[in-house]
Amino acid sequence: MKRRDFVRTIGTAASAAIPARLLSAETGKLHIVSLSFDDGFKKSFLRIAEIYEKFSLSACFNIIASAHMPGNQVRDDYMKQEQFGDFGAWNELQDRGHEIMPHGYRHAHLASLPPEEAKDLIRKCIDVFSKELRGFDAKKAVFNFPYNQSSPELEEWLPSVVMAFRTTGGILNPLPKPATVKITTGGFGPDNAEKHVDEYVDKLLAQPSGWMVYNLHGLDEEGWGPIRPAYLEKLLGRLREIDSVRIQPTARVLMQAKSGRFAGI
Repeated sequence: MKRRDFVRTIGTAASAAIPARLLSAETGKLHIVSLSFDDGFKKSFLRIAEIYEKFSLSACFNIIASAHMPGNQVRDDYMKQEQFGDFGAWNELQDRGHEIMPHGYRHAHLASLPPEEAKDLIRKCIDVFSKELRGFDAKKAVFNFPYNQSSPELEEWLPSVVMAFRTTGGILNPLPKPATVKITTGGFGPDNAEKHVDEYVDKLLAQPSGWMVYNLHGLDEEGWGPIRPAYLEKLLGRLREIDSVRIQPTARVLMQAKSGRFAGI
């Protein structure tokens, strides 16, 4: 299935931790920003990691498990085989403090498949991660649906397999609770997504508190709805200056919620 034929705008309706700053005593506000980068574009992901590291931040990367395998079936209309990295690169990024999470065995529209076939593909994805990603624990993982499309049956089943899952339903989430298993997201494409990202940052900051989970892919020419490296660096720098903002990957946010970090906010 071609993403451009499927949807233009979607969702508009762990590793070593980096200590978070304390909440502002004056405002009591908390705005969490998780930019969630999908698929596994090696050139883009390595550059994104470098930009995050300039600010002592951890990026959130979601990988198609079979993308590095010969004869894989991951390609969409915006994907080229030579753009994908392998688990050598993903282990290195994880060792540097970034979050590496599953994005399907191949880029299949799981909601449109028979449920047992979809479950089998998810199991195959988890198996590859368990074998290839050092220290991977499915019970601490977020499964990121391809196309952000799930089904009620898959949503009911997945919490028995992983900690949580990401699907469509809106870019702005409430702060998670210890029992949160469903994260909703959205994005923009196929053209440059920067204006859309800025609009949702403004919407997040207009709320007393909340969690923005924005689905991105690559930089420059790579991926659906790309952004520029200079834009990402400027965005992270701007957000770091706002006292109420925390920039963190999704699984780390959920682990903090399980510890009661956001209780009473």
